[in-house]
Parts: sequence; structure tokens; C-alpha cells
Amino acid sequence: MASAPTANGGSSLAEYDLILKLAQHLDRHMIFPLLEFSAGQLVDEESGEIKDEAKAREITQSKFSLLKKTNMTDYVANLYCELEGLKEPPTEFADRRQKVFGQLEKYEQETSKIIELLERDDVVNNLRSDKVANLEFLKRDHDVTIEMVNALFDFGNLQYSCGNYADASEMLYRFRVLSTDNDKVSYATWGRLACEILTMNWESALEEIQKVRELIDSKLAQNPLAQLEHRTALLHWALFPLFNFEKAREPILDLFFNAGYINTIQASCPWVLRYLAVAVITNRSRAKNPGMHQKQMKDVVRIVKQEAYEYQDPITRFVHALCIDFDFEEAQRQLVLAEEVLRSDFFLLAHADDFVESARHLIFESYCKIHARISLKDLSARLGLSAEAAEKWIVNLIRDTRLDAKIDYKEGTVVMNHPPSSVYQQVIEKTKGGFFRTQVLTAAIAK
Repeated sequence: MASAPTANGGSSLAEYDLILKLAQHLDRHMIFPLLEFSAGQLVDEESGEIKDEAKAREITQSKFSLLKKTNMTDYVANLYCELEGLKEPPTEFADRRQKVFGQLEKYEQETSKIIELLERDDVVNNLRSDKVANLEFLKRDHDVTIEMVNALFDFGNLQYSCGNYADASEMLYRFRVLSTDNDKVSYATWGRLACEILTMNWESALEEIQKVRELIDSKLAQNPLAQLEHRTALLHWALFPLFNFEKAREPILDLFFNAGYINTIQASCPWVLRYLAVAVITNRSRAKNPGMHQKQMKDVVRIVKQEAYEYQDPITRFVHALCIDFDFEEAQRQLVLAEEVLRSDFFLLAHADDFVESARHLIFESYCKIHARISLKDLSARLGLSAEAAEKWIVNLIRDTRLDAKIDYKEGTVVMNHPPSSVYQQVIEKTKGGFFRTQVLTAAIAK
């Protein structure tokens, strides 16, 4: 639901913090970077001092609660000492550390033979796509048992729990190559995806996302509830490569706009609209297919309108104000708030400037649709820039995009030049323009 305005008419940034909603659908190891980011937001950039000691302690407590069930014993012990004001952790942490090392040694011994075999060219060259045949070959020629294969899975899980994500990924990959246990293979695929995300191996993460997507579509086709839950999780996990890897933008947007995943966003996690809107708006200059980008933008506007009763934040309100209400003043107000929200969001901080720039382009394009001559003073207010900055921005826009427009410095206006077109095209454009103006007038009268 939309957050309540504060006394000064704005809204507290804390009300737009999505970490609790995101955490419900992320693995505990993937929540940790979000908590680290939140802790970093409390540090004053100039002095290095913590701005809110109580909040910082709350985050430290959250880290401890989050990781105490893992096998990251040394780090958990340090967190405990920090919370309790101790120099040395209790002996129970040392005992647990020793136990974990014992388990690691045990699995290392149990998997050493099969790992050695999988590193031999003569063995690998005899493996085929048929897993049953592979297991028969390894059992017959090399005395490999199913217990050895399952030990790879257990070893991978233990390595992951210890925070050794690269090693865990390798173990789960080897297990998946050999295992015929469909349930464990599914777990291993999710596990590998988590490992690739946490090691920021984005190319592999993108491949694993596609594998998980295929598993959800095929294995859970007869279980709609489980399919919804798994799709919800995948949407959240995919946010990591979406905003950290340029090559992931197109394929992950394709995933998000798939009908099944759009339905999932609307039914299960409408807050993902924030990320979808930012990804699409900032993709305007990156998109290889302008027609596809326009369709995605229309879809975002449609979903924002449909879900306004369920979820709103300054980013979705900006889209609503500009593309649905045609309220340029409100769009500018929401853009100012949106920039603040983006700078306090783990996934979106690095994209704040890009979003503001792209949003100004949208405002300018929309404004040009209903004006042939635009006052620089008025336009600067719409863009949230000074008159001088707005003039420079428009000059750069005209130069970089070859926009058919010019600045009349004497009159202080931007003049839009519309090229001559056939009489048929003129009728079409006038009909479009009339429809757009009717929408604007209707929105204005409705206020």
C-alpha cells in the first residue's frame, strides 16, 4: 500500500525500504549483502561516524540471527563478541568450528575418488548425455557408488553453508552431471545459481537462471502454487544480475515480461514493479529493439495503473503521474523523491543518475507531444533544472539524438520542427494528437 505522507508533505525513506519484503524470497546468504549495504548507509561519508548507533546495532543483531544457523563459525563468533562486548568468543564457537572442519575432512575423503575420476580425460570422454548409462559405466569400470555421487551434493551444501561459494558451485555442478535424483538436481541448480550470484559470476548466473526457469516450467506445471512460489523467488534472485551485469538486461527483462512472471508480480510481489520500472526506463538508450522497448514501457504503465491500489512508491507514482495522469508537476515532484529512494536501494543506487536522466527524456518527449513551442523557463521547471542547466541539457539532447528541434534564444523557447508528411500520415498524426490532448484534458478535469 502507499505510505502515509509525513508532516512536511514528503515521505520517510524508511517507508520505502523493501529489505523485509525482499528477504522473504532470498536465501539467507543473499540477504547478507543487503544488510551490509544498510549498515553502510548509516556511516557519514565525511566523518566516517555512525549516524544512528541503535539502528547499527539492530543491523548487527540481524546479521547474527541470519547467519548463526550457517557454518560460518568465525564470522558468527565475531558478531557475537561485537554484540556482547567480548574480546574472545565462548568456547562453544571453537567447538563448533572444530566440528565443521571434521565434517569437511570427512566429505573430502568420501568425494576424493569421484573428483579425481571426473578430472581424468579418459573418463570424461566416455561420459554421455544419458546419466543412467554414465553411472553404469562408472560403477562397472571404476567402482563408483551412488553414495559417492550423493556425497558430492552433501559436500557442496556444507561448503555453501561455510561461505565457500566457489567450491560449493563446483561440487554441485559435478553432482548435477551424474545424479538421476530429480529433486536433488533441482536443489543443486538453485544452489549453483546462489553460488554464482554470491561470487558475482554473472555469465554463469544468467545460464543458471535459464536452467531454473526451465525446471519451474516443466517440473511444476501441475502444481500452480509451487510454481508461483518458485517464480516469485526467481524474480527476486534475478535482481542481482539484472542491475549488475549489462548483458543480463535484455534476457532478464524477457523473463520478467513473460506472461507467467507478470502474473506472479501482480499476484505475489507487486513491489518488484519498482525494479521493473527502473530497468525499463533506464533501458531506453540500451535497447537493441526500440519497438520492444516501447511495448515494455506500455506494459509497465498498464501494470502500474492496475496495481496502484496494492503498491505505490515514488518510482511507480512518477510513471503514473507522467504516463497516466499527464500531470507534469506531480511527475517532477515524484522524480525528486524517486532519486532519493533509488540512492537508498541496494539494487538501484548505481542507477540513480541514469534513471533521472532517462526520466527527464520521458518528460521532455511527453511535453513535446502537446506543444510545438515550449518556454525554456517552463521546461526547466518541468525537468527540475535551472534555466541555464535546462538549456545545456536540451542542446545536448538535440545534438546527441538529432532531434528535429531548435532553440529560439530571442524568444527563450524550444521550437519543435515537424517534417512534412503525406496527407494520410497527417490525418493519422492529428488523430493521435487529438486523442492525446483529450486524455490530458480529461485527466485535468478529473482532478
